[in-house]
Amino acid sequence: MLPLYAERFGVTELNYTWYQMPKADAVARMATKVPVDFAFAAKLTRTLTHEVDPATWRGQAAQYRDGIAPLRQSGQLLAVLAQWPPSFDRTPANRRYLAELLDALDGLPVAVEFRHASWAVDRVFAELERRRVTLAAVDLPPALPGLFPALDVVTNPELFYVRFHGRNARGWGSGHMQQQFDYDYGASELEEWIDGRIAPMARRSAAGAVFFNNHVRAQAPRNAETISGLLAARGLG
Repeated sequence: MLPLYAERFGVTELNYTWYQMPKADAVARMATKVPVDFAFAAKLTRTLTHEVDPATWRGQAAQYRDGIAPLRQSGQLLAVLAQWPPSFDRTPANRRYLAELLDALDGLPVAVEFRHASWAVDRVFAELERRRVTLAAVDLPPALPGLFPALDVVTNPELFYVRFHGRNARGWGSGHMQQQFDYDYGASELEEWIDGRIAPMARRSAAGAVFFNNHVRAQAPRNAETISGLLAARGLG
């Protein structure tokens, strides 16, 4: 699957690393199956973002660093994505944990994805910029209150990072993944994002990556190919 994928796209986002800790030997094997200029983004394991144990998370952060090291060494690690759930709001305890986690991941190219609107404040953006951590821009159902808004904020001049989750508000409200991410973007919706957000971010960043998470009925690769064509037509591909 991976070599076939690499014939169409130049980057992938590893989702399995959210479910289980990456192992260096498996990660190194993946890197041999793609061209040397192919890039990987990898999600942080869920025990560091969703199911955190205060007694063990530091050891897990070190274990994650070891597991992902082959991509760092080969120059193929685009980003480590810390994906936070909608329940992770901007409380003092969550702010402290995020700061400590970013300290533990220092030296890695980290991107953070918030899904709670309380993080959409200038103080957060300024701290991410100070740390050279990428704020992931997200497309989520706009009708649902409390979700992180669609922004074009750049906090790392080296990289901007966009994730499309779909706009299925009813599916998001259901709590069922097979409904939540069941959405097919139209070309006009993607053009709106390119002209209104991606193009401005590209002017302020050395590189960027766009990923689709609306995967239920294979909409993601179709939408990715569509946006690739639209970006190329604007000289952004």
